[in-house]
Amino acid sequence: MIRDASLGSKELRFHHAPIFGLVCGLLGMDPETSQRAYLFVTLRDVVSAATRLNLVGPMGASVMQHRMAVVAETVLEKWKDRDAGEACQTSPLLYVVQGCHGYLFSRLFCS
Repeated sequence: MIRDASLGSKELRFHHAPIFGLVCGLLGMDPETSQRAYLFVTLRDVVSAATRLNLVGPMGASVMQHRMAVVAETVLEKWKDRDAGEACQTSPLLYVVQGCHGYLFSRLFCS
């Protein structure tokens, strides 16, 4: 459904997860591999942010991500193949505020 709507439109306005899924689908990846890849990318981004904030060092971050792989697989098994209607935002205020990051006087990251 998203694929058909996006291919017929010149303008795309989706969140990261659906676009990631769309691209994986267009590349011919199966749903479980796509979901595992998205979970890995999200985990990597969180660990990378912790490294940039100097909460963990680069080597510690690698070890942390390796150890969290087992937990990530458990999360994947629990939450994979959900309907889009089951999607929710558990912290709507945080979600709204994160969109204002570019307007802050002093930002954590300028990437």
